[in-house]
Amino acid sequence: MSTPRNTPATIGDSVSPRRVTLADVAKAAGVSRTTASLVLSGRGRELRISQDVEQRVLRTAEELQYRPNIVSRGLRTGTTRTIGFVSDTVATSRLAGDMIKGALEAARDRGFMLFIGETEGDAELEHLLLQAMQDRQVDGLILASMFTRTIKVPKAVTAMPAVLLNALPKKPAPLPAVLPDEVEAGRRAARVLLDAGHRDGIHLIGAGPSLRDRPSESLAAVERLVGIREAFGAAGVKVAGARACPDWLPEYGLAATRDLLRTAQPRALICFNDRIAMGAYQALDDFGLKVPADVSIVSFDDHPIASWMRPPLTTVALPHYELGRKAVDVLFAEIDRDRTGGDRVGEVHRVAMPVRIRESVAPSSAVQPLG
Repeated sequence: MSTPRNTPATIGDSVSPRRVTLADVAKAAGVSRTTASLVLSGRGRELRISQDVEQRVLRTAEELQYRPNIVSRGLRTGTTRTIGFVSDTVATSRLAGDMIKGALEAARDRGFMLFIGETEGDAELEHLLLQAMQDRQVDGLILASMFTRTIKVPKAVTAMPAVLLNALPKKPAPLPAVLPDEVEAGRRAARVLLDAGHRDGIHLIGAGPSLRDRPSESLAAVERLVGIREAFGAAGVKVAGARACPDWLPEYGLAATRDLLRTAQPRALICFNDRIAMGAYQALDDFGLKVPADVSIVSFDDHPIASWMRPPLTTVALPHYELGRKAVDVLFAEIDRDRTGGDRVGEVHRVAMPVRIRESVAPSSAVQPLG
């Protein structure tokens, strides 16, 4: 005789033909649906349900592999226990993927699911993804950027609790933002050289000398340069020169450093990211100069290439994982504020960028004298 379809699951079944319901648990445990609901919501002791009944319901729910209906719970509580994460190219970037890992783990710690969408810089696709997040009634949204920049905030983002990650709004908006502390990172990079005794022959590769000399839309370039200037200024040290790059790729670091070496012999370089530093290494080698014996180098980002280079590169790390976790923390504060009717405040939260000390910086006394 064939087994009827859609029959309730029973204890001991290896496969459940359909989703186990609260009514199934109540029937199998020999209690009312209300009693089962109170026990499974953690209110059994509060309402004086006996320990024997409580344990029987919990054991039955486990044996039936009961899972609460999140959609129904969402209708009752006004929450779907989901968060949207929309980015430009973060999800497919090996460098910034830890931002998603941090956000995923922080959401999971709270029992929330993260919906991830990627726009690849397409405004229409961004609109569709944000619309899809709203249709799914996510409790909040993280709008993330691969690199630190200012962005035009879509109207859909301001209609729900939301956080900007690695981005600031081009126009004032009551949205919190989570960014790496690039100004302090610039100070830290400069201090690495100052602590090693460097005072002369320090050049910048990637941005400068003015704040306008940088890749377009690069907020990181401006802030790193501000921090570098502050640290050197406080120490009474003047940067010897700077070479801006149109983009922070190895070929531009190579060209800029070659151009510098035709007119000067630097004693130390601050490269504005690790890919530029990779090009600088090659240019120095082309001119017969060694790192750090002839020229010390400090950089930013802690890209995987920083530890592969020889000698390994000292760099100020982008805290991608911590940025992702912090964004979720800030978003939950926004969700709570939204529920209580509080005013939104566009506060900027900065996440520290740690220095990764490796082997590319030598004490000034150990560097060969200027030619």
